[in-house]
Amino acid sequence: MASSTVVKELRGLVAATFTPLTPEGEINPSLIGSYIDYLIEKQGVKSVFVNGTTGESLSLSVEERKRLAKEWCEKGKGRLEQVIVHVGCMSLKDAQELARHAATIGADGIALLSPSFFKPTNADALRMFLQEVASAAPDLPLYYYHIPGMTGLNLDAKDVLEGIETQIPSFRGVKFTSTDLRDLGQCVSYCRAHRLSVLYGVDEQLLGALIMDVQGAVGSTYNYLGRAINHLLSAFEAADLDRARKIQFQLQHIITFAKKHGFDLTVNKQVMCEVSGLPLGPPRLPLLRCSQSQALPIAEEIRKVLKDH
Repeated sequence: MASSTVVKELRGLVAATFTPLTPEGEINPSLIGSYIDYLIEKQGVKSVFVNGTTGESLSLSVEERKRLAKEWCEKGKGRLEQVIVHVGCMSLKDAQELARHAATIGADGIALLSPSFFKPTNADALRMFLQEVASAAPDLPLYYYHIPGMTGLNLDAKDVLEGIETQIPSFRGVKFTSTDLRDLGQCVSYCRAHRLSVLYGVDEQLLGALIMDVQGAVGSTYNYLGRAINHLLSAFEAADLDRARKIQFQLQHIITFAKKHGFDLTVNKQVMCEVSGLPLGPPRLPLLRCSQSQALPIAEEIRKVLKDH
């Protein structure tokens, strides 16, 4: 992984990782080594976004998040290209503590979403929050995690980006998880002019975002669909749009099929268990455990649709 003095551009596929839990609901960092093996060897995915939405970060304690981040960085050293640690919290002080910790364990960058209980009232307030967290780890690349569907924050990401590169020297880009292509396009236009990255977070719409010139993608389905989506990226780069569309349509079919079986984070995690064979355990309350029978049809559909990848 990168040292604090070297900044690598974050590109390509980034797996938003699930948090391994024991059957009793305690974190299980011992599984992370096997998780990394699976991502690299079976999916060809070499960058991760840990302790994010998929990782149930806001249901974990600060100490649990530290232990998980440390294990990802230690086990990923020399193997993963980038480990981005999400440090977003409702409390500024907790987010700063996690940012400082990320710097000490060799993370390649940090990301954070907006507080969602006491929300910033405008883009200036959110930039100030991001700046305060960045000040705790000034040498680490910082990414703003834009996910209005979860935070309920009704601000354009482009408004948050305006002038941010001068206010926060460590700022490197945005993880954009929204279907608003107008706002996405404005973010890409701004980031291209300021040498910042835009990473897209809606897996089933990735090809449309690539056309708009995003640099990569962060998503939960890349944990088990990474190999196929890497083929999509290769086809797009080779200007083989017919093949790229075919793979995107396959992913959309899988997501549509999954939604008919109640696809949410808990089902998604169980699907990952079924496809990968990793015993990632249940979600943490208030999310309810998914039955194996609910996830099995989705896992079988994935194997059927993607048998040639």
